Amino acid sequence: MKPINLIIFGRQGSGKGTQSLMVTEEFGSVHISTGDMLRAAIEQATEFGLQAKTVMDRGELVSDEVISGIVAERLGQSDVMQQGFLLDGVPRTLGQAESLIAVLEGLDLSLDLVLNLEVPIDEVTSRMMSRGREDDTEEAIARRLGLYEQETAPLLEFFSEKGVFEVIDGLGSETEVFERLNAVITRVISDKK
Repeated sequence: MKPINLIIFGRQGSGKGTQSLMVTEEFGSVHISTGDMLRAAIEQATEFGLQAKTVMDRGELVSDEVISGIVAERLGQSDVMQQGFLLDGVPRTLGQAESLIAVLEGLDLSLDLVLNLEVPIDEVTSRMMSRGREDDTEEAIARRLGLYEQETAPLLEFFSEKGVFEVIDGLGSETEVFERLNAVITRVISDKK
């Protein structure tokens, strides 16, 4: 089976983390989340990892340029080249999305599919409220979701124009949602052959 390269989007509370793990188990792609990538780059003291550490130590947000550099470093590694990838939490901005496309072209990798796990705001809010975390107040959740909409809406349009975008209904049990994801990914894989 050819490796498949995916990006997954979804509001906080949409079940994206759980579905990402199920997808990578099923299709063998390497799950790459922003946090894991940043930690690994810092631990390995890569060029961009060191830059990120300096910024984070000051309590600031890591720039698009540094995030894009870390993504490029990670996507060029042999496990990704052999198994494909599932990006989770990246890209977050239009700049990162444009940079990602350039990185993929430079590595001679294709982007096969961008998935958006669609769960309505009232549903993700109630899911997050029921987790009972201290930072999950209604105001904090509304702020995070608002920021997500603001940052992510342009990305969904960007990838939609590239013809690799699919919206997946994220309501239902984990298994039901995974079956929908699985069907779309399987169709894309069979089209790739």
